[in-house]
Amino acid sequence: MPQLIEGEDFYYNEQGYMVFTAKYHLQRGHCCGNGCRHCPYDYEKVSEPRRSELLQQRIIHGHIQKKE
Repeated sequence: MPQLIEGEDFYYNEQGYMVFTAKYHLQRGHCCGNGCRHCPYDYEKVSEPRRSELLQQRIIHGHIQKKE
């Protein structure tokens, strides 16, 4: 994978953690199962009940992502 570009592939959150964008995840091509904030794959590799919790949070907070 090419060099990451801040603001395009990732950003730093308020706590200083690097957060990958949906664009980055789409380029990677699959869900890693870690419950990433911007996962465009509906957390398909995250185990239950965590997967359902993440999907519910996404709906509540309006962070609905769509596969491109």
